[in-house]
Amino acid sequence: MYLLVCAAVFAAAYLLNITWISVFYHRALAHKAIELGPRTRRFVVAAGPWITGMDPKAWVAMHRLHHIHSDTDQDPHSPTTVGILGVLLKQLRSYTSIQRALAKGDPAITRRVRDLDFDAPDWMYNRMTALLPYVVHAAVAVAFASITGFWLLGAAFWLGMMSHPIQGWLINSFGHAVGPRNFDLDDDSRNPWLLGLLIAGEGFQNNHHAFPASAKFSFRWWEIDPGWGIVRGLDAVGLATIRYDKLIPTPEAWARKTAARRQLSELVDPAGQAAEQLLASLKPVPQAAMAAATEAALDLLEHGQEIADEAADAVRRQMLR
Repeated sequence: MYLLVCAAVFAAAYLLNITWISVFYHRALAHKAIELGPRTRRFVVAAGPWITGMDPKAWVAMHRLHHIHSDTDQDPHSPTTVGILGVLLKQLRSYTSIQRALAKGDPAITRRVRDLDFDAPDWMYNRMTALLPYVVHAAVAVAFASITGFWLLGAAFWLGMMSHPIQGWLINSFGHAVGPRNFDLDDDSRNPWLLGLLIAGEGFQNNHHAFPASAKFSFRWWEIDPGWGIVRGLDAVGLATIRYDKLIPTPEAWARKTAARRQLSELVDPAGQAAEQLLASLKPVPQAAMAAATEAALDLLEHGQEIADEAADAVRRQMLR
């Protein structure tokens, strides 16, 4: 029974953390896939650092840079460049570097988040005080365990609340290295099913990179996105509004769209090839002919101006009579 209680506490703390990261930071702030009311948004931003240990503005900036430079040398966290284990340290270095850039007002970073009308509290920009959420939750866990003797229960609470670094590492590494792909993209994004199930749908990276503005990350019927369920619940009680016009299409709708594109390509490609062949068959214009054409054009312009001047004089004379 004790182990079940520990598991339940871990699950509750983990659910709170992943809701803030996946639903609020990711789908709402980073991609605007859902809209939050002003009060809800203020609460999300204010409580976020304490619940996740992460600066929402720096998190959004790093994530947007990831989409822009996905799996290239400029990606803040890609297993393609640093390996699966290397992502754990790379994402931390990128996050702290982006925080410093925001604090200094570096335009290369600030322009990525100029739509966000808030800043993280000052204590988040100090290396030591930025650890306050981890310390506070650890203190709560230790105090509870010291009084009750339930040390495993306290550890379950702390691990669930402060789980994002591990969540992020699993998604940023395995989500771009292991699993199937539904969409042929230029990056290495994948859809590891188990990570999608365990981390609020975040494992469906290939789907997400194909349709980043979609509040729903799953595409196939067997792809389960728990984050989408949370989003729908928030929408139902009026705390969020889903942008249905941006949702990932159904497989049937995508198949129809792909077929239509293929048909259009079959019609357009032959015309394009014929135009290329025609241009290739044309002989270059001789230099002498080009010079003669240029001279004729200049003469035409000169005489045209004379004719225009004569017409203007005739009009003035007619008006003076």
